[in-house]
Amino acid sequence: MKLAAIDIGTNSIHMIVVNVLQKRNFEVIERVKEMAKLGVGVFSNNRLSDHAYQVGLDTIERYVQLADQLGVDDIITVATSATREAENGESFLNEIIRRTKIEPRIISGKEEARLIFLAARNAIALEKEENALVIDIGGGSTETVVGNRTDILFGTSVKLGVIRLLDMFEDKDNTIGEEARRVLESHIRFLAKDTIAQAKKIGFTRVIGTSGTNRTLGEAAYIARHDTELQSVNAEVVQLKDLEKLTEKLVKLDANKREKVDGISSKRSDAIHLGGILLTQLLKMADVEEMTLCDASLREGMILDYIDRYGKDVTDFRVEGDLRQRKAAQLVHKYKSDWESNRHVAKLALQLFDETRSLHQLSSLEKDVLEYAALLHDIGQYLSFKSYHKSSRYILKKADPRGFTDEEMVLIGQVIRYHRKARPKKKHGQFRRLSKRQQQIVWVLAGLLRIAANLNRTKDQQVEKLACEISDEDIKISVSGKGDLDIGIWAAMGDREILEKALERSVDIA
Repeated sequence: MKLAAIDIGTNSIHMIVVNVLQKRNFEVIERVKEMAKLGVGVFSNNRLSDHAYQVGLDTIERYVQLADQLGVDDIITVATSATREAENGESFLNEIIRRTKIEPRIISGKEEARLIFLAARNAIALEKEENALVIDIGGGSTETVVGNRTDILFGTSVKLGVIRLLDMFEDKDNTIGEEARRVLESHIRFLAKDTIAQAKKIGFTRVIGTSGTNRTLGEAAYIARHDTELQSVNAEVVQLKDLEKLTEKLVKLDANKREKVDGISSKRSDAIHLGGILLTQLLKMADVEEMTLCDASLREGMILDYIDRYGKDVTDFRVEGDLRQRKAAQLVHKYKSDWESNRHVAKLALQLFDETRSLHQLSSLEKDVLEYAALLHDIGQYLSFKSYHKSSRYILKKADPRGFTDEEMVLIGQVIRYHRKARPKKKHGQFRRLSKRQQQIVWVLAGLLRIAANLNRTKDQQVEKLACEISDEDIKISVSGKGDLDIGIWAAMGDREILEKALERSVDIA
């Protein structure tokens, strides 16, 4: 099934086109955005401007043509606060229907909040029974939702958005003074106090920020702190103090200078400083010190909701409960690898990790990297058996890293790259660019994965358990299971050099 979702927002009009792969997994094959700024002026004069009206129509007509060319089965379209509140919003939607034959649906703020949470939950790996507060700052409203893996506990929409706030100021390009800022912050706290209080009453352990405004502010704050860009913002964590520092900088600059700040585009420079004030106020009201960024939003939620309602005929395979397990299963399924065999390799690798922890002293982050490297280590055989370790890394670089941070994706790719054949070398460009700490992690985890993968060389999953005896000179790995284990032991013995070097011990397997 192929679907398109068009989100007619107050600030931007987005469309994604996806291939639906299973109940909660889909592959984005096209993503387009036009910052039509439909909401400019709407909240002061209650009308879509003639310019925004025309840009919006032209954009949606172009999107529908693209979706048709891509052969979608259905186009889902929703409109949010600007269209809800504009006197000529109904006329705008009727003209869309006349031109394109699609029928946009105006959704309430509460429904918008629900769909946003569906998207965030599918993009960020929530712990079991963990409650998260999702904040989505749009052009006309801010949606706040509290929920967990299974339930949405509270969701609402507050009339606070960057375009709505911009309409409060006559001079929209210049800086705002201290008095005006104090009034603005007081306005934000007054409108949001009941919502944040309700969210805190329910309880949450982390805040997730979606929407272009939050992602832009988060990425700009990250760049300012680390002096490097993110490959993907999804699941990255930014600190409130860094967002506050960025906001202080932005409010002192006019629009022309704001767009020169790393991470801030010219199309957002008019209102991004107001977004910074709004976001930092909300985070302080929520009593949190950091925010997890999420690159999914309303349109992904629209897709998930559609699948839940109408997608009974979607091709399915076993759904893993954890988001990252689902992502790994999706890739294994897509590239026709053996999920059960790879899960067995992961099981052996994690046993080895735990048994040798006293030597490598790595954390749960590195253990997760090893697990997912094991689950995905051979997907590259779909492209080339001879160099499938390299092909697997290549596929991962092109994949949508839902639930993983940039560092995790880099490390998973490098561990997969070195789980067979060549050892890590400084002359290899991608390995050379890792920090010394990361290079050592790759040595250890690649060494562990080599042993685990070779013990399952015949893919019969006969090795069931292993244990290690560690001395000052060596590591004795004892394996047990059913049937003939000799081939796996022979293969692992022949590929133990990487682990020996990483842990500075000779390795024997019996």
